[in-house]
Amino acid sequence: MVQIAIIGGGIGGLTAALALQQSGFQCEVFEQAPALHDVGAAIAIWPNATRILQRLNVFEKILEKAGVMEEIRWVDQNGWLINRVSISDPQFPAVALHRADLQNTLVRSLPQSSIHLGHELIDQTQRGDKMVATFANGHSIEAEFLIGADGIHSRVREQFLNDGPPIDRGYVVWRGISPTIPPDIPPATAIEFHGRGKRFGVGPVGLGRLGWWATANTPNTHELSQLFEGWQRPVLEVVQATSPGSILKTHASDRLPTKVWGRGRMTMLGDAIHPTTPNLGQGGCLAMEDAVVLAKCFEKHSATEEALRNYEQLRYKRTAALSKYSRYYGSVGQWENIWARALRRTALALAPEEVTKRLMRIVFYPQIT
Repeated sequence: MVQIAIIGGGIGGLTAALALQQSGFQCEVFEQAPALHDVGAAIAIWPNATRILQRLNVFEKILEKAGVMEEIRWVDQNGWLINRVSISDPQFPAVALHRADLQNTLVRSLPQSSIHLGHELIDQTQRGDKMVATFANGHSIEAEFLIGADGIHSRVREQFLNDGPPIDRGYVVWRGISPTIPPDIPPATAIEFHGRGKRFGVGPVGLGRLGWWATANTPNTHELSQLFEGWQRPVLEVVQATSPGSILKTHASDRLPTKVWGRGRMTMLGDAIHPTTPNLGQGGCLAMEDAVVLAKCFEKHSATEEALRNYEQLRYKRTAALSKYSRYYGSVGQWENIWARALRRTALALAPEEVTKRLMRIVFYPQIT
């Protein structure tokens, strides 16, 4: 029998497996995909997640393929500077890399026998003091505990809460990785371009590559080159340098927070329970925080239901707050009204760097355990 079954082999599930194993617990990961392909866009590892990956002894390997970010700039669509803030931190640097590179590093840090691909969850239920999970391939397993880490369209959540689909926040998000960096992009810098109902962001992701994302208030499938025509030159350059087939397109969505994360011997983590819009780049970081807090609760309370309930209580307030902050930041970023955009620009331009850093410390330097 499995001690802890983790449903989902994404960043949150793999980090949870690593943290739990390093805390002395036996766990296995069940991922629905038949293979872990080299897909996905960039992921930001902000200082709160850097500290976790350092604790798990994998950050140095991750840094080999990552790009370091030492400054954030906000500019308008023509490239005129609105504001900037230094985020240089030699102890807990902010980095970004291809999501597949992070996933592969986590996979290689786990026993290969603990990862089971091609396991799409059909049903999970508690029977006595055991969790029973049934998969589409006909297999079923018994576990002492079950952790739902199966993303924003979580099957675990659907069965447990049955609260419908995520909430569409009204704008579209594109993400990609350019194999080259335009000369106009300064090194070690993340840049966010603001326009009318549109934004574009770039940042280094290591190995000479540049990660980028775009948002627009449009339900139509416009070509990005048309949507961002006339913007500062690097914007179109990175889009055109990216293979069209590798560009991901999704709708910005999240869910309202709930204090009910699990019951009995089951709980959830990451996007399965607190999905956030991508505006703060904290989705993966929060999932990694969940993972180490869960492991610490198992250490403190042993393998008990009390550990799960304590974990849920510790994580609710912070995840609910950051999800709300991300949603509000995105709403302001997508403003179209000329007066609202002028207000946004003025507020950003007048914000002192120390005030911005103080706000970032709330996000980047939490006391999570």
